[in-house]
Amino acid sequence: MIRVVVVDDEQLIRSGIGLILQAADGIEVVATATGADAVQEIGAHEPDVVLLDIRMPDVDGLTVLRRVRERPDAPAVAMLTTFSSDDYIATALRSGAAGFLLKDTAPELLAQSVRTLAAGGVVLSPEVTRTVVDGYPDPGTTGAAAGLIGRLSERERLVLVRLAGGSSNADIAGRLHLSLGTVKDHVSAVLAKLGVATRVEAALLAQQAGLLSDRAEPS
Repeated sequence: MIRVVVVDDEQLIRSGIGLILQAADGIEVVATATGADAVQEIGAHEPDVVLLDIRMPDVDGLTVLRRVRERPDAPAVAMLTTFSSDDYIATALRSGAAGFLLKDTAPELLAQSVRTLAAGGVVLSPEVTRTVVDGYPDPGTTGAAAGLIGRLSERERLVLVRLAGGSSNADIAGRLHLSLGTVKDHVSAVLAKLGVATRVEAALLAQQAGLLSDRAEPS
């Protein structure tokens, strides 16, 4: 079972997401919390995935994210937002978030996203991705992103495309007929050559460079 904690300041949102995920096969919502209780609940329940509201009045999502990411066994964290353009999203991604989702994401995609996160993949809500890509990570251009992508070998580029589509290392290994160790080496090389620290940043650069279609759903 994939263990999930949902963090949001609105009880209706927490309950709604909880009900959707509880109805999905292989997913268990082990706790819901407000921002003030989030770090304690996450520590107590040790989830695989955290869905975290990016804007909360008591303790905001960025603060919770940073505290959670300090844990040696940190879960995958995706930020929840109601806005397709949220000023905090880029900061959250740089702080270690594994992606972002709109709160009105379709139920079937929500469960799919949780499975992707648990497997080590990234999730990039299509409605938000374009806004983030246009100015991320710097006020660079498509040409600049393409120049970074040009540093990659053909195999590394294939790995990047799969990674950006939400695939985990195990998924990439299976699809490209590589060993898991080889995929891990390729992912490390991709991050180093692109000058980024996380899979999400690499995925956004791939999108910015035009490697992907306009749709950025988890696979």
